[in-house]
Order: sequence, then C-alpha cells, then structure tokens
Amino acid sequence: MEYTKALVLGQEEIAPDIYSLTLKVPFAGQARPGQFISIYCRDGSTLLPRPISICRIDAEGSSLRLVYRLAGKGTKEFSALKSGDSVQVLGPLGNGFPIEKFADSRVLLVGGGIGVPPMVSCAEALSKPIFAVGYRSRELAYLLPEVTAYPETCIATEDGSLGTRGNVLDAIRASGVEADAVFACGPAPMLRAVKAWAAEQGVPCFISLEERMACGVGACLGCVTKTTGVDSHSHVKNARICKDGPVFAAEEVDLS
Repeated sequence: MEYTKALVLGQEEIAPDIYSLTLKVPFAGQARPGQFISIYCRDGSTLLPRPISICRIDAEGSSLRLVYRLAGKGTKEFSALKSGDSVQVLGPLGNGFPIEKFADSRVLLVGGGIGVPPMVSCAEALSKPIFAVGYRSRELAYLLPEVTAYPETCIATEDGSLGTRGNVLDAIRASGVEADAVFACGPAPMLRAVKAWAAEQGVPCFISLEERMACGVGACLGCVTKTTGVDSHSHVKNARICKDGPVFAAEEVDLS
C-alpha cells in the first residue's frame, strides 16, 4: 500500500456519466484483479478519498485503468482531469480474486452495472474466462469491446435492447453456461442470485462487494458487512469490506 502522486495519462467518457481514467502509478505492478485504489480530491473541504476499482493493469507501463460512475462531488471533480494532471492516490487496497487458484479453469465472470470493470482485469489474467454482464440498456453497455473480445460472452439488458431481456442470471441460464468457478461483482440482488446459482451448480463462488467506504484501510469500520463466521478483528459476525474484502468467498458472507 502506497500513498503517492499519480500522473493522468488520459480520460474519456465512455457512456453517459461513465468515465475511463488511466493513471501512471509506481505500484501498478503490485495490483491484482479485484483490488481498488483511493483517489483524493483537491478540494480541501472533501476530506475522504473515493475508492475506485481497477479495470485494467499494465504492470510494464506502470499504469492502471479505472472506470467509474459520476456519483457526487468527488467523482465530478475527477471527471475534469486531463492528460498531464496529477492526483494523490493510495493503493493498491483490499484483496483480490483468487486468480492463481483458477488460472487454468473455466471461470464465469459476472458483472452488473459498475461491477463490470473488475471483471475485465480478471479476464486478462485467466486462460478460460467466460463473461456474463448485465446493463440497463444498450446505451449504458460500456466496455463492450473488452467484454466481447472473448469467445464466450452472454449479455443481458433490462429493456431487451441488447442480448437477453432481463437480468444477468437470465442470460446465464439462457446460454446454458458451465463453469468451474464464479467471480462476481455488482449490486447486492445480483450477487444473491449468483451465489444461489453457483450453489446449485456446486461450484465455488467469489464475490466483490460494493459499499460506501470512508478510510479505505479498515480503521473506521464504515463499510461493515454481515458474515457467517466470527471476524477476527471485532470478534462478531461482520467484516470490513475495504480491509477484509472487497472479495469474499460467497459462503462467508450473509447477503440476506
């Protein structure tokens, strides 16, 4: 984990209110799929950094690509960043998906909404990725070139304008996907459904939880989630998403 200045290599709006930001950072080679970094605002009245998941890792070029949604004052400031600007960052943070364990397995990568970007970095690190992604509409289906670059991909949109009409699990069932493991990131209802599907299939499932974070390093207990086991830090059934996660084995997390 390193607190440092990052150089902006480029940024573009790739869908309505969705931005792709590339930063040159010295710790890029240490980053793993599923981790995130915290970006600090220049505005002194905005004390807390904003956590953004890693979309692509270029270890040789010492750069990270981040894809984020415009959500408030902090991300509004970030959306104005241009090539040559600099920002203070902290990272890499959290854990990542167990890539090494499933490097040669058929891994189903499930992404919903802003949970799609971490799946791109996972796919680049796996030999047999299978994509399943869900969007609200074709207009909001960002990162399609990256997703459809892989031979096995299924897409769902709520309005049916692209792929299967419905949610991402509808697309998975319609495609008859078979996998050795599941990695997923997205809204809680999607994660609950994916967790149940993986249990039906009898395959291991790992989920990345989305939550508002404050410190990003586990000190403030602002991003706690319920767990099925007792946490070694607080000695109750919870865990800190930023520090103990954001990736958890599905059976370890209570999503009810």
